[in-house]
Amino acid sequence: MEEGRSERTVPSRRWSDRKEKQMPRSEVDWPNEVTYLQILDADGKVDEDLEPDLPKETLIKLYKTMVLVREFDAARLRLQRQGEIGTFAPSTGQEAAQLGSICALKDSDWFVPSFRETAAQVWRGAKLENDLLYVAGFEEGMALPEDTRDLPISIPVGSQVPHAVGIAWASKMRDEDTVTMCYFGDGATSEGDFHEGLTFAGVFEVPVVFLNQNNHWAISVPRERQTASKTLAQKALAYGIPGVQVDGNDVLAVYAATKEAVDRARDGDGPTMIEALTYRMGIHTTADDPTKYREESEVEKWRERDPIDRMRVYLMDKGHMDEDDDEAWREEAKKEIKAAIERYRDNVPDDLGSMFEHTVAERDPYLERQRKELMDYWERAGVEVGH
Repeated sequence: MEEGRSERTVPSRRWSDRKEKQMPRSEVDWPNEVTYLQILDADGKVDEDLEPDLPKETLIKLYKTMVLVREFDAARLRLQRQGEIGTFAPSTGQEAAQLGSICALKDSDWFVPSFRETAAQVWRGAKLENDLLYVAGFEEGMALPEDTRDLPISIPVGSQVPHAVGIAWASKMRDEDTVTMCYFGDGATSEGDFHEGLTFAGVFEVPVVFLNQNNHWAISVPRERQTASKTLAQKALAYGIPGVQVDGNDVLAVYAATKEAVDRARDGDGPTMIEALTYRMGIHTTADDPTKYREESEVEKWRERDPIDRMRVYLMDKGHMDEDDDEAWREEAKKEIKAAIERYRDNVPDDLGSMFEHTVAERDPYLERQRKELMDYWERAGVEVGH
């Protein structure tokens, strides 16, 4: 025996490796499974047997909103690089996952976003100029009308999950005909809030739909470093909740899966978790450089599955649009964005130093020094800063 080593028996890690008599075994009854749904293939061709019955007007609205939000991302990025607004999280590549799901809700249902749901927010009536105001640093931009059932965006990852579950539980206790939909990314499934929320939702069978946008990257952490699970949808099964996986770049598949989940919740059959397989085609936020941690070849592979391109082919095949329509709608989107930018500029608060007014009752010397430095900087830059 080598010096310094002790004689001890290392127990086997597996029961099946044990030499002694084993305990009786039996299969656990496990009826659950994860199914995968795709209706539009990568080329935009539809499986007519699975095609949902959506009116032409709704299909066109979905496409036009996808185009609008994609153009808005590009416009916001230009404004941010020019220093006119601050950091934001683009939704480019994830438009189908957001719009296919949000359009399954009624106006009376609750919408609980994270920080990347621009497309879903626009569908629910959010104004583009308010988004610009918010990302420019003014909380006024996130003020929501009292008659809406939309929550403001949630920056801390996963923290909105318990909020959504609480809202759904209140709806159930009040016997209201409402469903709550909660959005989060793959990174959120590693947070305790996610597991606590699903535990509660499963036990109390609350009317909530968990919409997981698995875009394969939690900032620079790839999906395979988030969990060893084969899917994220299967995590729901551990909490007694059905888990479904869909092609998140297929707006029809996302709608069909979400509509079924919303109907289940509304009928009192409890929550569902949907894993929408999509891809963040751009930056995590404007403070990010994805070239530092992922290969361009991966991005190119997902560009071939672009949700807008697939929807365009589908609508053209159905005769709902042609090339002239597409060009006109894109120009219409650009004009709408340009007008929103002008409204945003007109609505920037006169007192740009107001951000310091609502932090503490009395500003301490450190905060006062920060305020003075900012005021001096803006004055040197020729910016009107108010009083």
